Amino acid sequence: MDYTEQINLENKRKLQILLQELPKFCKDYFRYLDTRNTASRTRLAYAYDLRLFFQFIKENNPVYKNISMHDIPIALLDQLNSTDIEEYLAYLSFYENKDGTEISNGEKGKSRKLSALRTMYRYFFKKEFIQTNAPSMIETPKKHKDNIIHLDKDEVADLVNAAETGQMMSKKQLSLHEKTKYRDTAILTLLLGTGVRVSELVGLDVKDVNFKYNCIRVVRKGGNESTVYFGDEVAAALKEYLELEREHFEKKAQEGSENALFLSLKYGRLTTRAVEMLVKKYSNAASINKKITPHKLRSTYGTNLYKETGDIYLVADALGHKSVETTRQHYAATDDERRKLAGKFSGSIFDRK
Repeated sequence: MDYTEQINLENKRKLQILLQELPKFCKDYFRYLDTRNTASRTRLAYAYDLRLFFQFIKENNPVYKNISMHDIPIALLDQLNSTDIEEYLAYLSFYENKDGTEISNGEKGKSRKLSALRTMYRYFFKKEFIQTNAPSMIETPKKHKDNIIHLDKDEVADLVNAAETGQMMSKKQLSLHEKTKYRDTAILTLLLGTGVRVSELVGLDVKDVNFKYNCIRVVRKGGNESTVYFGDEVAAALKEYLELEREHFEKKAQEGSENALFLSLKYGRLTTRAVEMLVKKYSNAASINKKITPHKLRSTYGTNLYKETGDIYLVADALGHKSVETTRQHYAATDDERRKLAGKFSGSIFDRK
């Protein structure tokens, strides 16, 4: 069983547990999503979002307060109107979990949770199990475009140099760094040089790396396989790690993690959270005054590729975006820069010599 299969199996197990808590009628909906080949991660995210919705109903509707969530009837969906949905979205702005943790949702969080509600209602409405569709009456929360945060060339050099040298680190950090510097350098270089998602990176096995053609095989969102090519800098960093460091990890690798390309100091497959902390550690060491995450390194790759080629379709394909519109929205600011450049060039028409 490869990494993707393991993750899918784990997500399915978590979903089965959630279905024991969610209203009985939700089973039909999630069975439908499964037949549509919806990603296991998406189904699980919808389940968590729907649980939060039904928890809100139990807390605020006296009719359902004293019955278990699992026994809430499908008739509830017809009893709710657009005002009820709006109240739920307002609740999402700030609430407390059962453990007292304070949680807030912005535009993106609310949009995702509304999407989970809409797809569930749409399914039952089309099947004629319900006669109303309250979420369809609600406008999607307006999303404000955020500027793409990416690294410039000097910052890229500083970040990679921090991983190679361990600069600005404490003695304790340096002792650990000596054991992982080739791994960490390879990870940063691969993220910056290919634009792969952190989930795709941690899912890599050694056999997925092909130095003959300088490429890796990745499993994209949705389960599709893709070949991603890399340059000489990435190849050199990967070879150093494989030749000088990975063998030490492999000798003590946990069962099931032996084939993983990147291993942790606990000798298991490196997790997405560990990579996030790794990127944060080295961006701090490099004194980069930006909030840098693995996704920002992906944005750095995408921005540079678009600036070099001007080909939005190439960027969409390289990043594994299903729709080129997704790419176009993300790199609209870069488009504006190119338009301004075009305006400057037009001035040459009026040169008088």
